[in-house]
Amino acid sequence: MAKGRSKKKNTATPWTPYIVAAVCLVYCVSGARLYKITDFLILAAVLIGVGYASSLLIRQYRKKNAPPPRQQAATPKQKAAPPPEPDENAQYSPEVRKIIKEGLLAQQEMGRLYASIQDPGIRSKINEIMQVSDKIVQDAKHDPADVPQIQRFLSYYLPTTIKLLNAYDRMSDQGIQGENISGTMNRIEAMLDSAIAAYKKQLDSLFANQALDIETDIEVMNAMLAREGLAEDGMKAAREQARKAAQTPEAPAADPPAEESASASPFGSASPVEKLHRSNK
Repeated sequence: MAKGRSKKKNTATPWTPYIVAAVCLVYCVSGARLYKITDFLILAAVLIGVGYASSLLIRQYRKKNAPPPRQQAATPKQKAAPPPEPDENAQYSPEVRKIIKEGLLAQQEMGRLYASIQDPGIRSKINEIMQVSDKIVQDAKHDPADVPQIQRFLSYYLPTTIKLLNAYDRMSDQGIQGENISGTMNRIEAMLDSAIAAYKKQLDSLFANQALDIETDIEVMNAMLAREGLAEDGMKAAREQARKAAQTPEAPAADPPAEESASASPFGSASPVEKLHRSNK
């Protein structure tokens, strides 16, 4: 067969030979004579026709009653990755974002230590350290000029405090009161008081620049109010001046000159007796 020639589709089925043999047997039993060549040709044609027809019928039956083809399981669509949540700290500089990240990690570690250590006094001190240190970290958002100071705080003071708290946690889990364990735990507890005082002082120092700026603004505002007469001291002075002006009496009118008085009088400059005598006339 040539390479490019298409192969014929085989329509035979496994049941075709049995059907052909059965037809042949029936033909022979029925008493049909096979004496001539034409009889054999007729039988062959009948068998071929029966075989072809049976193959077609069987194939159609199988096709009609065949189970539905198994559908390939649909590959589940891969869910699209959710969009990343917006970073609420994206507006800050890389240095400030680094401080915020380190501060968050420190808060998480101190929260773990707070849950692990059972001593109420130490837990109270850890809670106070967490509050003050968080305020120090948050100051970087409002005043980037404080970043160098806060970086020093996060690079040594806070990590050292957490390291000592971890040591206290391990020693408290030993369940014994040995000289070394008890003495070390007492020194760590005393150190926490010093750390809290130092952290508060550190937080207060971060507001030095802001306090200076605020003081300058107050002085400028007072000067402007005084210049416009809106300051409280200026308003008091104006009210006092108005009050004094209202209380000052008016000066009496001056007496007219003697000549004018004499000319104006019908009696002139006569004595009182003459004036009385003239009036009786």
